[in-house]
Amino acid sequence: MAIEPAFWTQPVVSLARALIGARFLIDGIGGIIVETEAYDIDDPAAHSFPGPTPRNAPMFGPGGHVYVYRIYGLHWCLNFVGGARHGGAVLIRAIEPTDGIAAMQERRRLVDIRALCSGPGKLAQALGVTGAMTGLPVDQPPFSIEAGEPPREILVGPRIGITKAIDLPWRFGLGGSGYLSRPFPKKIVSRAT
Repeated sequence: MAIEPAFWTQPVVSLARALIGARFLIDGIGGIIVETEAYDIDDPAAHSFPGPTPRNAPMFGPGGHVYVYRIYGLHWCLNFVGGARHGGAVLIRAIEPTDGIAAMQERRRLVDIRALCSGPGKLAQALGVTGAMTGLPVDQPPFSIEAGEPPREILVGPRIGITKAIDLPWRFGLGGSGYLSRPFPKKIVSRAT
């Protein structure tokens, strides 16, 4: 099912939650989004917090575009720009591989399907994400995104690998998934109604 343009204008925390279960591919390689994190302009952990720069420029553009950056000078990270205002993005932390698994295994030089995309750097390597993709629309080639069935259970917890605003419960995961980057706190679960 196609994702409508208005989808990208919902508040970024809602957007991060709504992306759980969506199917995302790059050149036919990818799978089901099972883990996300939200970042908003008023959030000190967000790249947009200090204001526009050449690096974070896509975060101040229209929703439904890709924001790619390198972390630790080594790994690309894939984000989808969106939110009710400029400066928001959703980090795609993990996917369940479904399409192009052999290509992902070759890129990652491993066989274990559960480890292919269980973290933002791993996911970017497996899908062939590069900095040249930043600013491109997520609904046009080489990308493909479709809404999934609403998940029965979404896990909620604090974001990982940051030093600011670490208490915000802006990390979301697909309940029961074996493809998450790390376990969630067991006490925080949200069930769909």
